[in-house]
Amino acid sequence: MTLLLAGDIGGTKTILQLVETSDSQALHTIYQESYHSADFPDLVPIVQQFLLKANTPIPEKACFAIAGPIVKNTAKLTNLVWFLDTERLQEELGIPHISLINDFEAIGYGILGLQKQDLHTLQVGNSQPEAPIAIIGAGTGLGQGFLIKQGNEYKVFPTEGGHADFAPRNEIEFQLLKYLLGKHDIQRLSVERVVSGMGIVAIYQFLRDRKFATESPDIAQVVRTWEQEAGQEEKSVDPGAVIGTAALEKRDRLCEQTLQLFIDAYGAEAGNLALKLLPYGGLYIAGGIAPKILSLIQNSAFLLNFTQKGRMRRLLEEIPVYIILNSQVGLIGAALCAARL
Repeated sequence: MTLLLAGDIGGTKTILQLVETSDSQALHTIYQESYHSADFPDLVPIVQQFLLKANTPIPEKACFAIAGPIVKNTAKLTNLVWFLDTERLQEELGIPHISLINDFEAIGYGILGLQKQDLHTLQVGNSQPEAPIAIIGAGTGLGQGFLIKQGNEYKVFPTEGGHADFAPRNEIEFQLLKYLLGKHDIQRLSVERVVSGMGIVAIYQFLRDRKFATESPDIAQVVRTWEQEAGQEEKSVDPGAVIGTAALEKRDRLCEQTLQLFIDAYGAEAGNLALKLLPYGGLYIAGGIAPKILSLIQNSAFLLNFTQKGRMRRLLEEIPVYIILNSQVGLIGAALCAARL
């Protein structure tokens, strides 16, 4: 058995997990702990505290999924003063092999370790084992990536596809585009500004300001508070979550319209990614939003917007589409990546 350390390192929270693996590549979690990242000056003291509490030997290998870009085996976290370097981490922690990977890349590897119960099938399609696999995930931003089989293993390729142009397809989406260009005084709009957590709030503001429906006082207060806190790193409210909950409970027409427009745009962008890759190995929807609004996605026009690509419709109807339900897919990916070191 080989002892591995996997980590999901974010600006707010750091999750560490000790995993055992055998020759069969099966992973067995033996200990896990979560920490508030800002309480520590660096990753090293967190790992040291974690290993002391776990009371196990030093792991042979470790992989940390980082919320930020990886440049020459180093990473600087967006919302922390941490600067991570693999050589320094190996020396100070005494772990012989350490790798840093982007958090969305970790999700890509994590797909390979998911079980049937970790997924919800939106479209069965016609799976082809040797074909590419695509990932799209709306959360704080919009991640996109893909997997290509190389020999007996898959290689994960993260992309910056979330920063491609938003492509409106009907009158209301053209109005949304014009509204956001003016609101932010910008020349172009990335799809991430619509298909993400911040996108949900932006769509709500657009529908509110264009008076598509009456605004509820309680939700209005949350959104106003969030608007007043613009520019602050720490927000006291989460309007995206409030809007989503109200839409799920069908108690606010404006919120329902917001989620409908968001889901339509999400499906369309997933279809754009599928056209570019033809991922007959499956298109996986990651991120924190989709599982929370699963019932809305199931009963919406997500798949219609996904496949509504003119003459290419039949091709997209053959692509399996899954929603990832397991929130620890990034940790699973980090562990699998560590096993490969």
